[in-house]
Amino acid sequence: MRDNRRRTFTLREYSSSVIWNLFLITAGALIFALGLKGIALHHKFISGGLFGTALLINYLTSLLSPGILYFILNIPIFIVGWLYVSRRFFFYSLYAMVVTSLAFDTIDYKFDIHNQLYAAVACGVISGAGTGIILRSLGSNGGLDVIAVILNQKLNLGIGKFFFFYNCFLFSYSFFYIERDLVIVSLIMVFIASLMVDYVLALFSRRKVCFIISSEPDLIAREILHSLHRGATFLKGQGAYTGKDRTIVMAVIDNIQLKKLEEIVFGIDPESLFIVENTFSVLGSSFSRRKLY
Repeated sequence: MRDNRRRTFTLREYSSSVIWNLFLITAGALIFALGLKGIALHHKFISGGLFGTALLINYLTSLLSPGILYFILNIPIFIVGWLYVSRRFFFYSLYAMVVTSLAFDTIDYKFDIHNQLYAAVACGVISGAGTGIILRSLGSNGGLDVIAVILNQKLNLGIGKFFFFYNCFLFSYSFFYIERDLVIVSLIMVFIASLMVDYVLALFSRRKVCFIISSEPDLIAREILHSLHRGATFLKGQGAYTGKDRTIVMAVIDNIQLKKLEEIVFGIDPESLFIVENTFSVLGSSFSRRKLY
């Protein structure tokens, strides 16, 4: 049991290391840039956020590449970020912005997708996956992420609400200058990308909250501690029909351990009531650490 705790502690420390975070940011930025350069640019789609603004300016003026425009638009934002966010978040986000800009200008690949709807779906999946990978780090993709974090910390404005209002303005403005069909398809792409971001963020964070009502709560809790190396909590309850006091065992586990816990519970008490609920945010103990900017 002691060795398992040491291993878990090491993994948590590694997830906060500079090497791991730079790896996540680099991989996510390359995937994000690949989706936009390989699909969005060729179909004249507009992504949300600051990169979408850079794409729109490029479509209207053709003066600079979207990668360079994205870098320029980020300069005043990162000046503000230097003053109001932590240095760690600032430098990770700065690195992500630089990698994204360079990758977009150097990647020379085009996905051979001709149907606009198919292209929007593919681009949303790819770019959303890249953004989600970046956001699993201790930084962000730069751009509006920095402003959103500042507004959230100072004014308690939800990050999602800020992006929603900004994208409403961006796409409303786009209606006057580019084809309506492109704007609608771009909205579909952004919507799919947002879903993909949520999916990637929850992919490795899903946990199961298990409630076990049994006549052998002590024995079940002991097996959870020794066999699964997870904690357990006793909750006091009372049967509505019998009026008898009951001890309910609550445990939080991952998906891999769910079947093993089920075998433990019904192996000890076949008459147990086993309740499982999904949860996507478990912080502390041997699970995820609270993300601090």
